[in-house]
Order: sequence, then C-alpha cells, then structure tokens
Amino acid sequence: MTKQDLRERIWDRLEDEGIARFPFPPHDRIPNFAGAADAADRLAETEEWASAEAVKANPDAPQLPVRRRALREGKTVYMAVPRLRDEKPFYELDPDEIPPGEYDSAPTISHVEEYARQVGPEEVAAIDLVVSGSVAVTSEGARVGKGEGYSDLEYAVLRELGLVGDETPVATTVHDAQVVEQAVEVEAHDVPMDLVVTPTETIRTQTAFERPAGVFWDELSDERIAEIPVLEARQP
Repeated sequence: MTKQDLRERIWDRLEDEGIARFPFPPHDRIPNFAGAADAADRLAETEEWASAEAVKANPDAPQLPVRRRALREGKTVYMAVPRLRDEKPFYELDPDEIPPGEYDSAPTISHVEEYARQVGPEEVAAIDLVVSGSVAVTSEGARVGKGEGYSDLEYAVLRELGLVGDETPVATTVHDAQVVEQAVEVEAHDVPMDLVVTPTETIRTQTAFERPAGVFWDELSDERIAEIPVLEARQP
C-alpha cells in the first residue's frame, strides 16, 4: 500500500464512520475528528507538555484544542504561515499579549493574524515541543501527512537554526482510527513522532527512526525553493 493509498483509506473511513468533523470533506487535508479536545487533554497530561514553554503546532483544525490549551496555560505558540509563503513564515502567539477571553479565537486560522506577531525563523524562541497533524501514524512513530511536505520543511528549517534538536519531543494528536498497523515507508526527510496521542491512549513510540538534521536540498526543485522565501534565502 502506498502512502496515498493509506491516506485515501483513512479519509474514507473517517467520513464513512462519522468520525470526521468540520471542515468537510476530510480528504486532502489533515482531518479533524471527534474527540480532538480529548486528545489535547491527554497530551496535556504528559511530562513533555508540562515542561514546555514554547510549542510549535500545526495550524490545522484537529490541533486547535492543543493551541488553545497552550495559550490558556501560558505557553507561547508558533504556527506556520500557510505554505511558508512569506519571508517571515511563522506566527508567534504570546499569551501575555492576548486578552484571556480571546484565547479561543487567537489560534484559529481565520483570526491568528489579528493576534500574532509574524516572525522570521531567527526570531523564534527555542521550541520545547513540536505538535504535528497527521493523516495516519504508526505506533512506531512513522507519520503520514497530507502529502505536501510543509510540516517536514518547517521542522527542517527550525533544525538548521538549532531551534529544535534530537531531544525536542514531537507529538501528534489523532483519532484511534488513524493509528495503523501496517508498515509505512519512512524517508530521510520524514519527521518521526515520539508521542502519538488519541482520545483514549498515549503511545510512547520509542521510535527508532532518525530525525532529519536539516533541509534535504537535493530533493527540492528550483521552483519549490523559489516559492518559499525562507528556503530561497538559505539555499547553499
């Protein structure tokens, strides 16, 4: 089964079994799911969460409860600008700069620009926890995203700048139906997960997969690099 075959199988299952939540359809995106808030609560019970002061989280709907909880607990939240399209490709949400009554609105895609400071990678604080969205994931830490590669690129840029490292935990929150048993091919640029958190369990993967140490420039076309200013500025 290819990664795309697996994506289609998971998207179909989430839709057919009524697990998917807005936005619809779940296909071609990091799918939202019933119990996303429960998964966020379970993540918040971990030591990795408790010790994190700065969290880099993906901007997708199923991780919105994670971003909201982070702000409520006084953590700085970093989100990527869609498709890393700007020279300053990250939003920084400082809970001290946001009225507490607006913590629910601030980390949403539709309102983040009203509350965040847009920053370049060199302005990002050292990240204590990375939270990724997934279409599918294994208990060994292999992750399948929606296929565009931006999550891995964001990590690679931060890694090159020393803002994340081998000891920085990487977590994903998913529905139990997204945890799969079959083998998933892990490529050199893929970021493995240390924690897989569902509404019902926390899986510590003890992953054996290596983390990428930076950007794999040879895998990127000139066109892709030109579309992403932060890559174009750092191209060797």
